[in-house]
Amino acid sequence: MDRIVNLKDYIRSIPDFPQPGIMFRDITPMLKSAAAMKEVIQQMAAPFRDAGVTSVLAAEARGFVFGAPLAMELDVAFVPVRKPGKLPYETRTLQYDLEYGSDALQIHSDAVAAGDRVLLVDDLLATGGTIEACMMLAEKQGAEVVGAAFVIELAFLNGRERLGDKQICSLIEYNTESADE
Repeated sequence: MDRIVNLKDYIRSIPDFPQPGIMFRDITPMLKSAAAMKEVIQQMAAPFRDAGVTSVLAAEARGFVFGAPLAMELDVAFVPVRKPGKLPYETRTLQYDLEYGSDALQIHSDAVAAGDRVLLVDDLLATGGTIEACMMLAEKQGAEVVGAAFVIELAFLNGRERLGDKQICSLIEYNTESADE
């Protein structure tokens, strides 16, 4: 299989979606390429191979796309974080603020515990609200969050600031909303 040189070639920029003024970074071309996906998972795993990770934790839905194969690559557990009412067992819930309103996420009460070393994963880091909520859910259950991995980071939104001193791996970084970047 050929090595993918530029993962950014697999991101499609769509202006004014889902509303005017937003530049949407579409990962579906990446998902169409087995070679690109394999490269993404290997690059996301690389900084954390020796970090003692015991679980990969990801929020639905696009976080699952990268979190589950990354957990397999690291040979660790995968922990889904979902919207309320989607998990069948006893859960812990965290409500968090968004730019315009609030949201909530849930995790199974036995998903992570003290002694677990968790890697957070999502497709995109924007303002950081969702990944911060994932971090708080894991930490409230006693787990240690060792870092976070993202395919794309919208650096101009400063989302990484919400993760404190955690190690962060972003494969593709955008510094502006420009389609040319």
